[in-house]
Order: sequence, then structure tokens, then C-alpha cells
Amino acid sequence: MPAGQPTKFKPAFVEQAAKLCTLGATDIELADFFGVSVRTIYRWSAEHGEFCQALKQGKEVADERVTRALYHRATGYSFDTVKIMQYEGAVMEVPYREHVAPDTTAMIFWLKNRRPDLWREKQEIDVSVRPFEEILAALK
Repeated sequence: MPAGQPTKFKPAFVEQAAKLCTLGATDIELADFFGVSVRTIYRWSAEHGEFCQALKQGKEVADERVTRALYHRATGYSFDTVKIMQYEGAVMEVPYREHVAPDTTAMIFWLKNRRPDLWREKQEIDVSVRPFEEILAALK
């Protein structure tokens, strides 16, 4: 039997961790929720394959949601909503379609990450030094 305290890990943690990660929880937040250190979360991931998979899958769902939101923010989007108004003493709900314009910052962020070959800020410039004799020979 290994030395040390018995593990606090319970099989029910797998489903709980998956749901928390789907909602965007970080490893630190998981540790806080389960009342353990973040190192324990890492150890549970290494020791319990189903726990590790639950974290990965939950985080992928959250990341995909953020990816879609960033894409919509970069390209603009429309949504249906209502405006509450008062007309001749009566409260009215007026439906309308609102448009959110594309966001330049989101576009730049998306392109720098998706197309770094075309959109990176770092430019490669060759500033190598040639011997003076080579420059003179090229002029002749």
C-alpha cells in the first residue's frame, strides 16, 4: 500500500470536471471547486484517464465556443431583440433586428493567428554584411 494520505478522487469528479470545463473553468478553478491543489488536478489527470479525457473534451467545447464568438465579433452579426417603449400610456414591446458591426481588433487578432505568414507584425529583413571587396567587385 502506498504511503501518504488516501486520494480524495471520486469517480463522480469526472462528470463534474467535464461540466465545469465546458463552462470555461481553468485548472485552478477546478482545484478550488474540489478543495485540492492544482498539482492534485494534474496528478488526477495523469492517474485517471477518464478524468484527463473529461478535462480535454470539456475545454475543447469551451474553446470552440470562444472561437465562434471571436469569428462572429470579427465578421459582425445580427440578432433579433425587442425594445420596450411607452405609447399613449401603454407599454409596448417592439421587435427589431439589431446588427453588430465587425470589429477591427478581432479581425486583426484572428488573422494574425490564422494567417501568420501574411499578417504577422515581425518582418524578416536581411541585414547581413558583405566584405568591402565583394561590394567593389559587384560594382565593376
